[in-house]
Amino acid sequence: MFTATDFIPKKYTSTIANGNFEWSAPSNIALVKYWGKKENQIPANPSVSFTLNNCKTITKLGFKRRDISPEASGSLNMPNNSFSFDLLFEGKPKEDFKPKIQKFLERIEVYLPFLKEYHFTIDTQNTFPHSSGIASSASGMAALAMNFMSLEKVLNPEMTEDYFFQKASFLARLGSGSACRSIKGNVVAWGKQANIKGSSDLFGVEFPYTIHENFKNYQDTILLVDKGEKQVSSTVGHDLMHNHPYAERRFTQAHENLDQLITIFENGNLEEFIKVVESEALTLHAMMMTSMPYFILMKPNTLQIINAIWKFRNETQIPVCFTLDAGANVHVLYPENVSEKVLQFIKDELIVFCQNGQYICDEIGDGAIAL
Repeated sequence: MFTATDFIPKKYTSTIANGNFEWSAPSNIALVKYWGKKENQIPANPSVSFTLNNCKTITKLGFKRRDISPEASGSLNMPNNSFSFDLLFEGKPKEDFKPKIQKFLERIEVYLPFLKEYHFTIDTQNTFPHSSGIASSASGMAALAMNFMSLEKVLNPEMTEDYFFQKASFLARLGSGSACRSIKGNVVAWGKQANIKGSSDLFGVEFPYTIHENFKNYQDTILLVDKGEKQVSSTVGHDLMHNHPYAERRFTQAHENLDQLITIFENGNLEEFIKVVESEALTLHAMMMTSMPYFILMKPNTLQIINAIWKFRNETQIPVCFTLDAGANVHVLYPENVSEKVLQFIKDELIVFCQNGQYICDEIGDGAIAL
């Protein structure tokens, strides 16, 4: 049984003065939603997600050992016990991202004790428009965690590959909960669940059971309904689950739905898959509408799209469904063998509900990649 202290390293056996690494990490879309968390980014219920392929963050980490002797730090007015980093977004300094990175470094320092010994240059970019309303914190924190782990692997060359990826997921979670599901695997479970062996609240695990051919290379077309800032952040939304009148039943439901998906992934039953996934999406938003204070993140066009998908599925029997994250955008999910028909339907009927007609074609991917 893993505990957080298992990720505190012993003495490092190697050193490095400077260098750089570069990783890409994808976004992911939850099928069973995590909503509500405990201290230290521990989820109140388990979740499972498809890892995406095209929507990703590419982060380059440059590092250089600092002279943190009292003389050097005194002359620079730079306290030697602080983190030192520059943050670039698409090659330009991005000051408003820095507090989030600062907070992340504070949370992970106990697990990466070398962090204050280096000056870092974090240069990051997304393959999707930053203001598109697609959560970039999952892909961004996952990519950064992979880079830090690459540096730790140099300092501790005996590290196993399993430990490397597990700890990367553990660290990513401390930056953004769902980031732990963006490290590895097509389908990733996060959160302790009796029927998923190896599952943990501390990190995501690759789904350990059979996945039917129906779900191989599953498609996700993301309809950009509203690209503005959400009026309620996910962090605030999660906190509102603490006194939520329906929280306990919801947490139980997530376990039940995850159990159902284990069977569905094995037998390939698309009809049952659609029921679980759409119900989960609507339940997530029902939790927002019934919290105190209550809020609605869907937009009128979100509902137009949902109704159009239902009508199309009814008339054609094509197994296309939707899911939502904590926002107005709609993820249209469907098997690869019906891509042509679904994309035609999207162009004919759904684009009109997207902001500036924008949508992104994605599919299941494999996780983070060293570049």
